[in-house]
Amino acid sequence: MRISLNWLRELVDFTITPEELAHKLTMAGFEVEDIEDRRTWADGVVVGKVLSCQPHPNADKLRVCEVDIGSGTPLNIVCGAANVKTDLFVPVATIGTYLPKVDLKLRSTKLRGVRSEGMICSLAELGLEKESSGIHSFDPESGPLGGDVRPLLGLDDVILDLTATANRADALSMIGIAREVAALTGATLKLPEVPESNIPGGNKEVLSLKIAEPQACPAYIGTVIENVKIGPSPDWLQQRLQGAGIRPINNVVDITNYVLLEWGQPLHAFDRQSLQKVTGKDSLTIGVRLAKTEESLKTLDGQTRNLQPQALLITANDRPVALAGVMGGEETEVSAQTQSIMLEAALFDPTAIRRSARSLGMRTEASGRYERGVNQAELELACRRAIGLISELAVGAGLVNNLSCSTESIKSKPAPTSIAQEIADNRPNQSAWTRSIELRLDRVNQILGPIDLGEELGELQPEDIRTILTSLGCEIKPTEEEGIWLVTVPPYRYRDLEREIDLIEEIARLYGYDNFSIELPEETEPGYLSIDQMLTRKLREALRGAGLTELVHYSLGKAEGDGQIKLRNPMFSEYSALRNDLISGLIDSFQYNLEQGNGALNGFEIGRIFWSEEDGLMEADSLAGIIGGDPTVGRWVNSGKSEPMTWYEAKGMLESVFQKLGINVEYQPDCRDSRLHPGRTASLWVQGDRLGTFGQLHPQIRQEKGLPDAVYVFELDLDVLLDQMNQDEILTPVLKPYSSYPASDRDIAFFASTKVSVAEMERVMAKAAGTLLESVELFDQYLGESVPEGQRSLAFRLIYRAGDRTLTEEDIESVHQQVREALTEKFQVTLRS
Repeated sequence: MRISLNWLRELVDFTITPEELAHKLTMAGFEVEDIEDRRTWADGVVVGKVLSCQPHPNADKLRVCEVDIGSGTPLNIVCGAANVKTDLFVPVATIGTYLPKVDLKLRSTKLRGVRSEGMICSLAELGLEKESSGIHSFDPESGPLGGDVRPLLGLDDVILDLTATANRADALSMIGIAREVAALTGATLKLPEVPESNIPGGNKEVLSLKIAEPQACPAYIGTVIENVKIGPSPDWLQQRLQGAGIRPINNVVDITNYVLLEWGQPLHAFDRQSLQKVTGKDSLTIGVRLAKTEESLKTLDGQTRNLQPQALLITANDRPVALAGVMGGEETEVSAQTQSIMLEAALFDPTAIRRSARSLGMRTEASGRYERGVNQAELELACRRAIGLISELAVGAGLVNNLSCSTESIKSKPAPTSIAQEIADNRPNQSAWTRSIELRLDRVNQILGPIDLGEELGELQPEDIRTILTSLGCEIKPTEEEGIWLVTVPPYRYRDLEREIDLIEEIARLYGYDNFSIELPEETEPGYLSIDQMLTRKLREALRGAGLTELVHYSLGKAEGDGQIKLRNPMFSEYSALRNDLISGLIDSFQYNLEQGNGALNGFEIGRIFWSEEDGLMEADSLAGIIGGDPTVGRWVNSGKSEPMTWYEAKGMLESVFQKLGINVEYQPDCRDSRLHPGRTASLWVQGDRLGTFGQLHPQIRQEKGLPDAVYVFELDLDVLLDQMNQDEILTPVLKPYSSYPASDRDIAFFASTKVSVAEMERVMAKAAGTLLESVELFDQYLGESVPEGQRSLAFRLIYRAGDRTLTEEDIESVHQQVREALTEKFQVTLRS
């Protein structure tokens, strides 16, 4: 928001320089982006009177003027403006004047052989307009000749370009900034005088209200003002609007914009005759409702808007005439022919206005304020302020006698006797605009820490806190307990002062962040990673070492199955539910990578998954990966043909990760996931806990998505994996010396049922062999001729070794026989060797 310091000084009596004020506001949380010193734009430009105006002897479009600037001898000035003529009072830039907006320093010069001793200026040359068709002229009674033009043009001002945070809706008005400056500087606040309402009672035959969306529009005031005289606004009003970056239009519209800047309350003026013409009736029912399908409205910017169902409308006899809280309609705008207006002052719900403006891709000064939330308590005040200015600047004698006001509450109560009475009836309960918050002195000092008192440190005192909060408009009452107050928040800070911590922030902001101690505590503890963070980093290293790339996906995805947590208002259907696994995102990434010509993707992701159960909503951390494509680096050995990765090759990549982490994982047949091949899927187990799933993608999914012949995925429970990694023997491995004695190997072959897993057999063999068994390795499997139905032929190699001696044949044979007997007893195998 652009803040005029001249205007601000009328509201708060401060004496500090613009630079000091900008620093205070910035330190208080209001970023001052620019200081626009308009006093430099016309330094040296004075009021002059054109005494004569003659054609230039050597140029058709130039004039030679004699201009009196009160110095005794008239200046001879060559001017090219078409509107220059005798007896005009004009701004004159004298010799030596620098005009920064056009980067020109005036010097005495000759133009086509005629000496020119200055320049008659346009508003563009003074920085007040982008383009000007001619020179500017003053009223003859504007001031003495030779006087400074800056007060006449509003250039004796400094503008601060200030940005307020989203929670400070009150700072989007001059009154709000004045309150802030008064609190920061201790200066006296002087609010503008607002006349009391003396308007006759409402006449429902002239104007009535019908609010179809009471939540979106909790309060509405409609005031009919007759005998309005439309014309230009006075200079002071135009200059204030221009300083704020708003283009003056006419006196009535300018007044609504002025009140918007002053109080932060958007207003809108309708041409009453146009409303009657649009509806075809003399009596008007002003309504507030949502747009219907295929409705449209031509707004003040000349564009025809196709309205969406979220758009909130102002209607006249149910016909759209304005976008509520955003922009008025072109058909009912105030123009030079307007004789009677209907002034709207309303409260609109921030969410409703945000949806309405977003549905049409619009953002205006009014919608920006409604979206943040306007001050409900000062709605009537802003309305009376606008009516008072209209009566002063836009209506002749007999205003009160010719005014009619019709307002009707949402509950259709009888018409009141005045606007003031109507607001008292319609507005929410006064207690809804204020709240009381308990504030503890100990908590303030605990949060903010010590303050710098020069040579020593101290604490904020109760009187300091009381002074700061009182300057913000808060009421402070002590409680029965010492050091605890009950702070009542003023209505204009109702939206952002909600909790004790908000009050503490205000205390720090007003006292000054730079006044608190910046010393660090005497003893500081160096930062460190938690055990889960260290183990997760180790896990990532192992996965990257196996050739997998880490991927990151959104936590949102399509709503495809049961148990997913679905969003109530998703922005896109592709992101309408929280993901309940990581595999789906990895498959989509694999497909996208292929479609982009990047080849097969080997990657992993660590992320959070979410699901719904009878007990409620659940979440957990998960690890998933995808492996596919030809594992060979070069294809020259295969004549350029790609070879699909086998199940064992993919399993070997995962096994290398487990081996590096020091975890022994067992594989069991599994077919619960319909996305995976039923005969090539295994569940992973570690010490009796289910770790996850590993398997090949189902051929049907592979065919639908155009994936290679063999793609493998795995998904692991990260908590189970980290728990296994967090064991002492893994975190701190014990050195085991190598045996200096030779090893002996024995093979064992047998027929076993296909229903028995190799892992179970290896576990039984290890238990039967005891400490002499160093390792067990499956090296052959056969299914075919000479193998009984329902069985398979397996061959294992067992390595035996002792750490203190060389094993004899008797040592090995006795242990090996125990292994044979255990397999026969446990699994009824048929031994072949």
